[in-house]
Amino acid sequence: MNEQFFAPCPRGLSALLAGELTQLGAGEVRAHEAGCSFSGAFTLGYRVNLHSRIASRVLWQVAHFAYVREDDIYQAAFALPWHKWFGVQRTIKVEINAQHCPLKSLDFITLRIKDAVCDRFRAALGERPSVQTQDPDMRIHAFLDATHATLYLDTSGAALFKRGSRDHTGAAPLKKNLAAGILRLGGWQPGTPLLDPMCGSGTFLVEAAEIALQRAPGRGRAFAFEKLANFNAAEWQQQRNAAQDAEQPPRELAIFGSDMYGYALQDARDNIAAMGLGECIQLKQANFLEISAPAPRGVLVTNPPYGERLGEDTELAAFYPLLGDVLKRKFSGWNAYIFSGDTRLPKLIRLTASKRTPLYNGKIECRLYEFKMVAGSNRGEERST
Repeated sequence: MNEQFFAPCPRGLSALLAGELTQLGAGEVRAHEAGCSFSGAFTLGYRVNLHSRIASRVLWQVAHFAYVREDDIYQAAFALPWHKWFGVQRTIKVEINAQHCPLKSLDFITLRIKDAVCDRFRAALGERPSVQTQDPDMRIHAFLDATHATLYLDTSGAALFKRGSRDHTGAAPLKKNLAAGILRLGGWQPGTPLLDPMCGSGTFLVEAAEIALQRAPGRGRAFAFEKLANFNAAEWQQQRNAAQDAEQPPRELAIFGSDMYGYALQDARDNIAAMGLGECIQLKQANFLEISAPAPRGVLVTNPPYGERLGEDTELAAFYPLLGDVLKRKFSGWNAYIFSGDTRLPKLIRLTASKRTPLYNGKIECRLYEFKMVAGSNRGEERST
């Protein structure tokens, strides 16, 4: 059967996700504001969960219907054969998102969908599943617009940017699917030198190394689809074996990271070691203003700090011009990509961005600024996307 799916992703990366899904064999791929719809065999969901670096989840569409009142949603949810999709021993959680929904309370709708699922189990089996808000076995997602509701079963479980290891991170970690998207927007390819001079916990570095070694991002974790009644264990094992066969062994790569803070660099070392990438990435403790380019050409990508307190704002306002000066003096021939939520950056850095790509880090609206560093000045026409 041809199933319908939706894969949410960070806002700003839908076009990249559409390309990735097409490469993975998805059909009817359509990019939306914060994700992509697509179709394919149910086992395509296995492949997307295993290989997608951009998606946040893979949602299996189980119903799409018009509604007017809350009871319409209850009746449509009650009519679905939930007990045939997963066992009553599985815990559940209902999550809801809406745009232009005319109904008064999303919390009440969430409760009605939960009631419908439990009532359906009780009618069919004489017992109902338990609700668990933390780490449930099955997540049921609902999306409502002004006239229609769509219900999904989450085939992923934990979000896909959780690659299967617990990271050591700072106060504002960058999600791995956003980091992967930024690397792709920057045009970085394995073999091209890559530098993150303010690497923090090393998210860009780890993601790049895994891409270079052709590691499937989901190879080390479990998924919710393994708990569904129609789970095809043989097909899943075949897909995992194929992914493992495609992996390359760790080796020294032209991937470099630095940070001026020892505690941040230790987080990066711990994360890199946990992923078995110690020999792939070169780290050193250094102030970015004092380092030099590790190669004549390459890609620099970084997520510098951006603060809200007055002291941080003052310090950053002084730092950005120095950052721009270092890029001009020491990184001729490099393409630099700076991801920031600080709207002052393009003015204070005193460089002309060749591209500005709107992206979101969670709910924070940010920009990815592209600076193509050439000999001499960096003045030229600026274009926006």
